[in-house]
Order: sequence, then C-alpha cells, then structure tokens
Amino acid sequence: MHHSKITGLGFYVPEEVVTNADLSRMMDTTDEWIIERTGIKERRFFKEGEDTVSEMGKRAAEIAMQRAGKKAADIDMVVFATLSPDYNFPGCGVLVQAKLGLGHIPCIDVRQQCGGFIYALSVADQFIKTGFARTILVIGSEVQSNVMEISDRGRNMAVIFGDGAGACIVESHDEPGKGILSTHLHADGSFATDLSLQHPGSRLKNRVTHEMIDNGDLLPTMNGKMVFAHAVKYFPEVIREALHANNYEDKDLDLLIPHQANARITAAVQKEFNLPDSKVVSNIHKYGNTTAASIPIALTEAWQDGRVKDGDLICLAAFGSGFVWASALIRW
Repeated sequence: MHHSKITGLGFYVPEEVVTNADLSRMMDTTDEWIIERTGIKERRFFKEGEDTVSEMGKRAAEIAMQRAGKKAADIDMVVFATLSPDYNFPGCGVLVQAKLGLGHIPCIDVRQQCGGFIYALSVADQFIKTGFARTILVIGSEVQSNVMEISDRGRNMAVIFGDGAGACIVESHDEPGKGILSTHLHADGSFATDLSLQHPGSRLKNRVTHEMIDNGDLLPTMNGKMVFAHAVKYFPEVIREALHANNYEDKDLDLLIPHQANARITAAVQKEFNLPDSKVVSNIHKYGNTTAASIPIALTEAWQDGRVKDGDLICLAAFGSGFVWASALIRW
C-alpha cells in the first residue's frame, strides 16, 4: 500500500484587518466582551473582486506548490473544502484548476464546514493509498464576512468569523510510519440545524423572498451552548481515537492543531490532555474562525515558526456544523 505525506504548505489572508474596536463602532459590543467569549482580537475581511474563495485558494496553493517543488503538471487531483464557494455551482475545485492551469485532472469539492479540511485531507489520503494519484492539492478557503450581518441582530456570529485560505500538497511515499498515519471521520446529522444556514435552499419554491431578508432568515444561526457541549466532548474523543489507532498515548503527542473555533474550546481540550502551550497551536486571536481554512492556516504558521519538526507526532482535529468531527494523525 502507498502512504501519503504533506510536502508543502501555504496560506493567504486578505489585507483588511478588522479589530474588535472596529466592530464595536458598528454594533453593541466591546473588545473585552469578544475576547472573553471567543479569544478573538481581530480577523480579516475579503476585498470584493479580489479575494474570492477560489482566488485565495489559488494563492495559498501557489505557495504550497512552490515549497513542495511542484509545477502544474505534477498535480494529479484537487480536493477543495469550503462552505462558501464562489458560485452555487460549479464548485471551487474546477475554478482553481483553471486558474492554475492544472489540465483536465479531477476536482472534488468537500462541504463539511469546520471539518472540511480534515475530510478533504482524508479524501486525498485514500486516493493516494489506492494508487489513483501521486500528488494531490488540498485547499481550505472561506469568505464568511459577507454572510454575517454586522449589526446588533447578527452580533453573536458576526464577531466570530473571518476570511482566508490554506493549502497543502499531499504526496505518495513509501516510508511506513511517516506522513499521514490515519484519519478519522464522524458525523451526527440529528444536530444539523443547531449550526446552519438554511436559506436560500432548494426545499422551497421561492429560494429567496423579501420576507426572508426582513426576518433575517438569510443569516446563519447557532445554538452556542449545544455546539460548545458537543465540541468539548468529541474533540478529545476523536484525538484519542487517532492516537490509540496507532498505538500512541496522550503523552506521545508533540503538537495539537485544533480547528480554531473558539479559544475556550481549545483551552478545554488542552486541559483535558494536560498539554503545555508549546504543544497547542492557537491563532484564533489573529484570524477568527476561518472554518475550512483554519487548520491549514494554523499548520502553515506553526511550520513557518519552526514549531513543526521532523519526526514530530502531530494531531489535527476539528468539530463543526453537521455536526461533524474528525482527526488526522501525522508523523512529520
């Protein structure tokens, strides 16, 4: 069986920095209130006509490809994770394929929200294991600032989310015990509406009406208490699932890179595993929750900062809308 490893990383975030102070001038909130509840100090907002989801994904991909020493002709497949594609259809995978001149390679789009990047990484891992592909481009990219209402009505979610993209190159290799050791994917659709954006959707004759707009039905909704309770339960479970599947214990973990959902969730998971700050990556204070982009951005930053070392045992973990939760264990 073939094995897979990450050989290149890249990320891109828009130039516009939006601080908590900026938001406090547009809604009834404060810097202290946002930091206490989320850990976020600032986030990035996209520039219309420039920072589309596919364009940001392309820019992150170019960096990852350059670092991996790969040209367009080397890429066998694209797996693109996002909940905020440029168009309702087609997906962003084919848009990036065209932007990068990748030829007629297959493109897969993954809609698993905050778990999207790990799901996409797992898809790439399976295709490499079967020998279908040798080099796969995996991207997580989001524009969410324009689906939030920057107002008192939309405050609870508007302060959380930001825009950005991350990417990695996943390659086939023949060294057992290194690279992506395993991935673990789960879902529970019975909680689907606890974190969702239900309109516009295909189940109604009129996908968008003036009444929906007036009522705020085109805004995402979240049952924060329910999300938090499930996140602090399933994060540790799926991390330990990955460790135990590979005969490791909690103490063997060198670096945990969780989805950047909320600093309080990350802190709860860190406490559960008794990990020092040096073993947990958290950058939510700079970028907010970038959903499918958060893990590849955090992984790339950690690598750039020298926190990812050869031989390290690294766990990526995510929980989000669906509900979905997932992990990937990597020997770097």
